[in-house]
Amino acid sequence: MIRVLLADDQEMVRTGFRLILSAEDGIEVVGEAGTGVDAVARSRDLRPDVVLMDIRMPELDGLEATRLLTADAEPPRIVVVTTFDLDEYVYGALRAGACGFLLKDAGPRLLVEAVRAAAAGEALVSPAVTVRLLEHFAEPTRPASVDGVLSPRELDVVRSVARGRTNAEIAAELFVSLSTVKTHLTNVQHKLDARNRTEIAVWAWEHGQVR
Repeated sequence: MIRVLLADDQEMVRTGFRLILSAEDGIEVVGEAGTGVDAVARSRDLRPDVVLMDIRMPELDGLEATRLLTADAEPPRIVVVTTFDLDEYVYGALRAGACGFLLKDAGPRLLVEAVRAAAAGEALVSPAVTVRLLEHFAEPTRPASVDGVLSPRELDVVRSVARGRTNAEIAAELFVSLSTVKTHLTNVQHKLDARNRTEIAVWAWEHGQVR
């Protein structure tokens, strides 16, 4: 069972999300929060698997709430929820440790996919939107020297992650097994000191590995 906390200052949004998620097998909404302070407190109390975190909330914004929660010893998976796909706060939230993000008007199917993907460790729920966001804010430089940082195959995996590919898609593209992809990702996270695949994608854009 995937346990979800809804953090949004609009009660109508929380109600809509609850109705959609509660109708799904294997997903349980365990609580709601209307402020950033409540989101942090409720998350630490209820220990959900996934938090749907609004960016703009009173008392404490979603960016700071995300930063506080991802610093915990056993943090939840946080999916940032925003109205705009080019919201500068979203990029900050990804850097703060959120595993991905969702547009509020994405629809029921993507909402459910976002929750399931986050729980499974698949961060980039909407690749096209993610790519546009990173293109807009990451400001990739000339390809920085990455010699010796990652192996050629690890760089292939990193580029695929930055394009929003899932592990299964990466395995198919590179003609390797799923377990091999997971091993590469584990090594990449260790070498880059990245907490999740979103931070790997950000690294790729910042180092000019993806255009």
